Amino acid sequence: MAFDVDMIQRVYAGLGERIEAARQVVGRPLTLSEKILYSHLFAGAGTSAQPTQAYERGKAYVDFAPDRVAMQDATAQMALLQFMQAGRPQVAVPSTVHCDHLIQAEVGADKDLDIAKSKNKEVYDFLASISNKYGIGFWKPGAGIIHQVVIENYAFPGGMMIGTDSHTPNAGGLGMIAIGVGGADACDVMAGLAWELKMPKLIGVKLTGKLSGWASAKDVILRVAGILTVKGGTGCIVEYFGEGAESLSATGKGTICNMGAEIGATTSIFAYDEAMANYLRATSRADIADAAEAVKAHLRSDDEVYADPATYYDQLIEIDLNTLEPHINGPFTPDLAWPLSNFAKAVKENGWPEKLEVGLIGSCTNSSYEDLTRSASVAAQAVSKNLKVRSEFTVTPGSELVRFTAERDGLLGTFEDMGGVVLANACGPCIGQWARHMDDPTRKNSIITSFNRNFAKRNDGNASTHAFVASPEIVTALAIAGDLTFNPMTDKLTNENGEQVKLDEPQGIEQPVKGYAVDDAGYQAPAEDGSGVQVIVSPTSDRLQLLAPFAAWEGTDLTGLKLLIKAKGKCTTDHISMAGPWLKYRGHLDNISNNMLIGAVNFYNEKTNSVKNQLTGEYGEVPAVQRAYKAAGIGSVVVGDENYGEGSSREHAAMEPRFLGVRAILVRSFARIHETNLKKQGMLALTFANPADYDKIQEDDSIDITGLTEFAPGRPLGIVLHHADGTTDEFQANHTYNEGQIEWFKAGAALNIIRMKQNA
Repeated sequence: MAFDVDMIQRVYAGLGERIEAARQVVGRPLTLSEKILYSHLFAGAGTSAQPTQAYERGKAYVDFAPDRVAMQDATAQMALLQFMQAGRPQVAVPSTVHCDHLIQAEVGADKDLDIAKSKNKEVYDFLASISNKYGIGFWKPGAGIIHQVVIENYAFPGGMMIGTDSHTPNAGGLGMIAIGVGGADACDVMAGLAWELKMPKLIGVKLTGKLSGWASAKDVILRVAGILTVKGGTGCIVEYFGEGAESLSATGKGTICNMGAEIGATTSIFAYDEAMANYLRATSRADIADAAEAVKAHLRSDDEVYADPATYYDQLIEIDLNTLEPHINGPFTPDLAWPLSNFAKAVKENGWPEKLEVGLIGSCTNSSYEDLTRSASVAAQAVSKNLKVRSEFTVTPGSELVRFTAERDGLLGTFEDMGGVVLANACGPCIGQWARHMDDPTRKNSIITSFNRNFAKRNDGNASTHAFVASPEIVTALAIAGDLTFNPMTDKLTNENGEQVKLDEPQGIEQPVKGYAVDDAGYQAPAEDGSGVQVIVSPTSDRLQLLAPFAAWEGTDLTGLKLLIKAKGKCTTDHISMAGPWLKYRGHLDNISNNMLIGAVNFYNEKTNSVKNQLTGEYGEVPAVQRAYKAAGIGSVVVGDENYGEGSSREHAAMEPRFLGVRAILVRSFARIHETNLKKQGMLALTFANPADYDKIQEDDSIDITGLTEFAPGRPLGIVLHHADGTTDEFQANHTYNEGQIEWFKAGAALNIIRMKQNA
């Protein structure tokens, strides 16, 4: 079914006029990204404005009016607890909640789902009731992973959405600017306020040729990740174009956009084309396809951009799909890219465990019908060629629509015939919701997935697990071989008859021949009038906790702050607020704060979750030490390295330090979403003006932050380090706060301002 048809038609009705106005103020032809951004400028009460000025990329902060909001269940809890404080009777824009993160993979789909429904009943009931009250569409547990459900039901070419998950850009596969945010940003938009974003820079990726053989859309983004690294896309939209782009399916495009989160990109996008129209029609949205066809000239970059892309993009990359080789990325970081022909050598030279223990396909990145057909064509050969599958193998369908259709067409049966286990339509192992069956969790081992993220401990909580990322068909082939050094393009396997056999190239189709089918997609519409609906949160619950507003700034400089931790090296949101078993506390700020920074490596002792308590001189767990400072009325500072807060959009990584009394995060550089989340919660997000000043921080430092009484955009703040030996160091710290964000800091949080405006 097509949702929000009236809203989409309104967007298209004003598109041409706004884009022409944008061309006039910018004074040149426009890229697709610019067309969508300039046609979604905020006018007030969630409506779009006519462009009247040009905005400098990478510098100007701009207020936007997204068309919709999507939230997954782990982040929706805190987002909606915040929304309850805004004082509105209903959300201002179409919004949805998707129950996909809290289902743990252990045995198989049916049993795991039943356990999740029982175990998480309190949370699901809360989300269902609050959605019902405030006019939010609710997708029940088992309905599917948020991004697959969004691309099947809500994404539309030329639209703009935000989602409380870092892989929201998946909707770029249908030509939509879709951006991952924290729950506070979602709260703003649902409350009818502007959503602020620094005007992104633009990276153009020109695709030529056409994929063939073992190469797939996943290999495009694996290659791009290798080129740009995990922070190369920060502050940028990655826009794909060219004949190669048009040769990809809509869901293949979605895969590429989805994993763009791993290069730090604000989002990624493809222009509207025939593949998108086909997908819209296949998913019962012919009316949206027809509407898009009528404005298709506005749903692509201007011709001048494609003719001379280097003039219009800040950076240009070219990839020839004819020669693109399958890639395998990892371990421990998604940007360590290896062409398949070089991977076996890398495994041997680096001493990575060659035995492959588990292959996992699916997730929000690669769970389309096309993905499953290509993988099933490889899996079928395990049976037909009498091969013994050497690794465990799991399949995670992206939605009930895909799962039901794949089961009808025999694809799931094919995976089960090769010994695979079909898991629930949920995130599962991709986000650490995996009760892995393993003899010794400390043993070095290798797994390979078609997921998007492979940080240490990400999938199974085990630091010794070497996780690699590849396409579903490569994962399937390597699982059959049970060997990381196997290259299905060139190598043979010995079957149970002692014969040497070679796997044939994968074959697949974009859409099911008999069309998609489903008995119950899992959608629950909200009440027409939710004023009488009660949202009940038990005061004794350990899963849910109503929020109290954060305190406003004191109006003075901050002095006598203690160093909580100087984090060494990579510090992602998984290190700051890990998922896995902690997901159950996502609606209880006090309880989940007990995981704050427990995965970060302390610079001074090379240990995790072990920092010096300056009040006692003893070492303790990070949350416990911070609670001691809070009890003593002492604020603290967290110091970090490059790209601090990389990874998930989870705002808990910002809310936990704020709740426990951390006053500032001082780092060499931030990941975009995390920096914004910190600002929203009234925290100071600061960067070393001179990155080498990181080395001046000592373990027993007390820290002053000066210049706050003159806090202003572009004006650095001062840092004074009081060392234990009586000496001091002083240096400057930069920030990216604008006037509005400074008001968030002064008020104690952006939400405090929303509430004040609503009550005015």
